[in-house]
Amino acid sequence: MNKLITVLSISLLFINCNSQDFEYAKNTVPPDHSAFSKLLNKYVDKEGMVDYKSMLTEKETLESYLNKLSSNPPSKDWTREEQLAYWINAYNGFTLKLILDNYPVKSIKDLHPTVKIPGVNTVWHKKFFKINGVDFNLDAIEHSILRNDFKEPRIHFAINCASISCPPLRNEAFFPSILNKQLDEQARHFINDQERNKLTKDKIEISKIFKWFTGDFTKKGTLIDYLNKFAETSIREDADIEYMEYDWTLNEK
Repeated sequence: MNKLITVLSISLLFINCNSQDFEYAKNTVPPDHSAFSKLLNKYVDKEGMVDYKSMLTEKETLESYLNKLSSNPPSKDWTREEQLAYWINAYNGFTLKLILDNYPVKSIKDLHPTVKIPGVNTVWHKKFFKINGVDFNLDAIEHSILRNDFKEPRIHFAINCASISCPPLRNEAFFPSILNKQLDEQARHFINDQERNKLTKDKIEISKIFKWFTGDFTKKGTLIDYLNKFAETSIREDADIEYMEYDWTLNEK
């Protein structure tokens, strides 16, 4: 019983330490994502695989862009698209920095802390960057902001966790002016990618992303309904569903 109490106490401590409330800035201007887009186009191929070794030579360029994001957080007068593009690019950019800072590495999971509590204290909870002077982590961007504030399931196909089974990293930045088109393309490409989702009329084997975040995809219908919005194969509502194993190997070119 004492051990259980100790574990629960430690868990609560980590939850409190890792909780993140974002406060909007005032009078900031949406950043230009062109420099980040050029880096992605240069070092990420069309399949989303990254040439990390070569990207190391331009790590300072990436950090310069991320510093601009850190010191220029969204304000409430930004459009929804400007805010979404900011946070998606921030997630992908800081994930790249995390890998480059620790390269070579075989998997992002190799960067978990020594004391790892799943869902509480992982590499995604590591506060290794700042937003508006506040220590921040990737978990906060994904769950506290993107999922909680925007209720946009397509973000799951846009943010990349530096792993093979993740939706491929787009080889351009996300831009407010074309964001909806980019998100649709990401969803369509991922759902119809036979390496990550095997779709037939009567049976589907799909990414565990759809299991982990079922609630995000089923707010306006069933999971099958959501998949059929983008799937090239029409899936029956009563199709059998299985989930594929997730490959956390680094998405290295």
